[in-house]
Amino acid sequence: MKTPMQELLEWVRATLPMDLETPQMIERKIESMLEKEKHHFICYSLGYLEVHQFVHPDEFYNTFINFEETTTFNTNE
Repeated sequence: MKTPMQELLEWVRATLPMDLETPQMIERKIESMLEKEKHHFICYSLGYLEVHQFVHPDEFYNTFINFEETTTFNTNE
């Protein structure tokens, strides 16, 4: 089973002319996003092992990945 980023990278490599600069830039960006995706999978796995219970992927995302979007700061201080 491939992740969405792996599928996208495969599609880019099969579809775009890789001898041009723009497709190479796209390829590098996707590769960097794959590393970030891998990091999130590792964090999820370690979180699971630490608490020895299943953590729903949505809960993991909202707690660890989507932190900046869900955090609010009081600007009235």
